[in-house]
Amino acid sequence: MPNSDGMRTLEPVESDDALDRPREACGVFGVYAPGQDVARMTFFGLYALQHRGQESAGIVTTDGQTLHQRRHMGLVQNFREEDLAELPGYAAIGHTRYSTTGSNRIENAQPFLVDGTLGQLALAHNGNLTNTLALLDRLLSDGEQLDSTSDSEMIARLLGSAPGSDYVEKLRRVMPLLQGAYSLTILTPTAVIGVRDPHGVRPLTLGRLQDHWVLASESCAIETLGGVAERDVEPGEIIIIDGDGPDGLHSHVGQESQQRAGCLFEYIYFARPDSVIANRSLYLARQRMGQRLAEEFKPDADVVIGVPDSATPAAQGYAAARGLPYAEGLVKNRYIGRTFIQPDQRLRQLGVKMKFNALGAVLDGKRVVMIDDSIVRGTTVRPLVKLLRDAGAREVHLAISSPPFRFPCYLGLDVARRSELIAARLPDTKDICREVGADSLHYLSLEGLMDAIDLDHSSFCVGCFTGTYPMPVQMDLADKLSLEQVLRTAEPAGASA
Repeated sequence: MPNSDGMRTLEPVESDDALDRPREACGVFGVYAPGQDVARMTFFGLYALQHRGQESAGIVTTDGQTLHQRRHMGLVQNFREEDLAELPGYAAIGHTRYSTTGSNRIENAQPFLVDGTLGQLALAHNGNLTNTLALLDRLLSDGEQLDSTSDSEMIARLLGSAPGSDYVEKLRRVMPLLQGAYSLTILTPTAVIGVRDPHGVRPLTLGRLQDHWVLASESCAIETLGGVAERDVEPGEIIIIDGDGPDGLHSHVGQESQQRAGCLFEYIYFARPDSVIANRSLYLARQRMGQRLAEEFKPDADVVIGVPDSATPAAQGYAAARGLPYAEGLVKNRYIGRTFIQPDQRLRQLGVKMKFNALGAVLDGKRVVMIDDSIVRGTTVRPLVKLLRDAGAREVHLAISSPPFRFPCYLGLDVARRSELIAARLPDTKDICREVGADSLHYLSLEGLMDAIDLDHSSFCVGCFTGTYPMPVQMDLADKLSLEQVLRTAEPAGASA
């Protein structure tokens, strides 16, 4: 049923196997390109970032006076030509969302558009704040009323009301208030702004498209438009884009860089393999993860397969390092995913078979090493192992290109509660093997993972593996810091009864 904006608010259905994957918060994009169709450019930039979030998408443009906004639930491709026609201007930002804080509703779709002391601004956020309740108390006591249950709207409203004669001054006042992870693209009537938190948890890349400037969560979005990625936005940096060429780009220190804490799962799983982060090819890093697995784990085997698509580079690296044949033992139906169509009970019982088929011609009678990037709850790997055995696999050995996932993430990665994490429930891999039906299991060591990425070991967050986080987190908020209940009962200052 459409809401007051004419937008459909049906919520997609997710299968159990989808819930067993670690998932990112979202992707952000920004472009300043006078004379270009910036709404269309933003659409295709978001399309390249679709893997980072499939719940909602939004675009805001500026014509120099007014900000124009369109948001939709569901995939980026739900935008139509008539939507783009309503988005005039020469600069734009966009967002594709998967919720970590705030439920899957149109009110939480980004970018958020607010009025501030310097006029309109729109904000798109990738990440998750860990001090949301304190920020909520501050906003309510200042008389602010939130339209959503998202921490991203809190950032927008804090920025809009912050003192300052320009956005650099405003951001310098707001950034120290924000605890957690945030990469932001911000649009004002005259500029595009990029901001990254002082730990650099979430990626943000600056690129060029001819003489124009582009910001994106990943370099692949810039290259999709024919642009070139120039560099990562530095932790704590503010980038103001208000013109073309070198004179249109202004870099400022928003907050002094702190101990770097980049998310390891960007390298393991989230980012597209054709992206580059910190001058590292993710495809090559994932191949090296497989090579390191081959050094650590050597069961007798006849064939190596990967769980498509994210584990393919690691599987290829593992097979090459051990001199074993690599094969596509699992075929993925790439059109199965989040859907608005409810499956009936018979289709629900098929579970993972709706998403994968096993190739008996490859697997029959073979001792198989299956590479995957992670195990969260175990609800995906169990039916996958059964699928391989049903196709004739004689043995199934699991090799995981990340360490065991034992703790929740509070910085923008959505996973189960700790009590649901299989590696937290069953610290002994033999117990996990019994539960999922595998002959053996090995997780890549944290040292092996770091060596594969080939960056300073101290520059990453390892909280989900070790329970040691780079900043304080509210460990009691096991429901991912959702504000739903708080906001249902909160009475905003000045609001009518």
